[in-house]
This record gives sequence, C-alpha cells and structure tokens, in this order.
Amino acid sequence: MESNHEAPERLEELRAELTGYCYRMMGSIFEAEDAVQDTMIRAWKHQEQMRQQASLRAWVYRIATNVCLDRLRSAKRRALPMDLSDPAAVVAEPKETLPRNSWIWPAPGSVDDPAHILISRETLRLSFIALLQLLPPRQRAVLILQEVFRWSAAETAGALEMTVAAVNSAMQRARATMAKAQLRSETVQPHDDEVDEGLITRYVEAFEQYNIDALLALFQENGSLSMPPFTMWVQGSADLAAFYQTTRSHCVGSQMVPVRVNGNRPAFAQYVPSGEGGLLVPWAIHVLETGDGGIAHVHHFIDTELFIRFGLPEHR
Repeated sequence: MESNHEAPERLEELRAELTGYCYRMMGSIFEAEDAVQDTMIRAWKHQEQMRQQASLRAWVYRIATNVCLDRLRSAKRRALPMDLSDPAAVVAEPKETLPRNSWIWPAPGSVDDPAHILISRETLRLSFIALLQLLPPRQRAVLILQEVFRWSAAETAGALEMTVAAVNSAMQRARATMAKAQLRSETVQPHDDEVDEGLITRYVEAFEQYNIDALLALFQENGSLSMPPFTMWVQGSADLAAFYQTTRSHCVGSQMVPVRVNGNRPAFAQYVPSGEGGLLVPWAIHVLETGDGGIAHVHHFIDTELFIRFGLPEHR
C-alpha cells in the first residue's frame, strides 16, 4: 500500500499515461484531456479512499474507465473520412461537414508516458485508433489495457471490476472484431516506423511553393487526402490535381511548421495568409502516411483549436 504522502504525488505522475489511455478510448485529444481532468477531480474528492488503495494505478484507471464509459454511453462511433464513404466522384470546393464529435483527431506526439512509447507507438496510429472505435467501450478498455499497456487479465479485471473470465471473454470478442474489420484507413498506414525524411522535406517545399506538379509527383499511384470535418476525400492523381487547383487561392503563401503526432509521426501545422499585413493564421494539421517511396495519404485536420492543444502559436 502506498503511503499517505506518496499517493497524491503519484496521482499526478499518472496523468500522461492516463491521457494516452483516454485518447485511445475516446478517439479525440479534446475529449481525452477533459476525461483525465474529470478523473483527477474525482480522485482528489476521495483522497482518503485513494490513500487506502493497495494499487493506486488500478484504482485510478477504474475511475478513468468509468468517466470514459459515461461519456461514450450516447456517443456515435468516431471515424476517419475514408472509412465513411467512397472518394469524391466530382472534385469541388468541400462544403459538407460533420460535427467535431464525429471524427478521430490527432494527438500530440507526447500524449503517452515516455515509458510506454516503445510498446505503444503502433497503437497510436490513426488507423489503429479508428479500429478501436469499432469495439463496444468496455471491450475497448479491456483490449487497451492488455494489448497496449500489457496488463495481465487479473490486473485488468481488478481495474474494471470484472471477473478474469469476463475479461478473457471480452478480449476474445475484441480480437475477433478487429481481425474481421476492413477499414480503408488500414490500407494507407505505414508498414514500419522508418520515415523518409527526404520525401517529407520535398512535401513541405512543394506545398509552401504550391507547386502542384511537384506535389503530385510525391504521391503513390492511388494516393489520397482527406480533411475532417469535411466529409469529402479525394484519391488518384487527376482528382488530387483538381483538388489542389480548387484550393489554390486559399493555400498559396502557406507556411508549414513541423509537429509530431500520434507516436511521433511526421506532421505539419499549416498557417495560411490572413490578408492582414502578411499575418499568417492557423488552418490545418497535416499528418502524412508514407511508404514505398511515396505518400499514401495526407490527413488535413482542420480545427484551429488543435493548434492550442499542440502548444502552437496563434499566428506567425
């Protein structure tokens, strides 16, 4: 049992890993950080109970799981655009959007506790987060605790107030669902963690120069891009060219600032001209999926509040 002095201090030390847990549960860094804060408040309200726990971690994860389950009770499944529809048949300026709570959003690269990075980097890929959202919330919790954080069935059962048999059953069903899933976003995920830095550099140069031919040359044959909260996404060289031409007036003069997201994948914050004395303002976070010498997909996450969550400046 942890001492009266150690328990409150240890609680704050768990914040980073709890954020990683809640992000995988919720699919949104906005929701994850709110859920962790709610967890901390609930834990502090029961300080005496906290000090009496044989396992502080299990007790706090039980609270965090209940917070997430409460929030997910009436929530719809979050997704990526390419998992909701076919690519656009006609490329035009995107107009149709869905609410923020419809989408999976990226998280800062530091979302996890450093001790878990080597274990869990794969499980922070956007495609894996999308897969997790297919699971009922309690199965999701079981799979995350066992597959990501490497908890035993007994530890998981203790944290979730389940029997070991129930945990094993939930894990079996979760794995079966994941194995059968055929999300399109899975097809664009990198096969390894090796990043082609030259390719990334050329992408930034081509985008900042808004050289459409140079951009197209970087994509794989069936390369694609999406832009939540817009539902439309495009695929193939001709449609990518049409899209870049359609959005030229908005994007010319952009500057790209490197950031790291979801297990330190390469990404960039795009600042666009505001028309006010050369001031550049936040527009989108670009997350690149690369492999085999080219770009498979670019996620453009268009939500200026992401810039705040990532600690980025409000203008340049």
